[in-house]
Amino acid sequence: MPIYEYRCEKCDLVFPRLQRVGAGMEGVTCPSCGSERVERELSTFASTCAEGNAGAATGSCGGFS
Repeated sequence: MPIYEYRCEKCDLVFPRLQRVGAGMEGVTCPSCGSERVERELSTFASTCAEGNAGAATGSCGGFS
């Protein structure tokens, strides 16, 4: 299951939530203020190379650019 990030429109808190792919926003509430006025944020993800950190400086894995 992926982790989605949400932002509370009431208190502006950004928080993660583990959800099934394709699940709607029903039942998602802010853990700080309890508001149901939340929106899903665009988030980035990280990946690692099979070779460790070999491509960390260049942003490539396995010699591919």
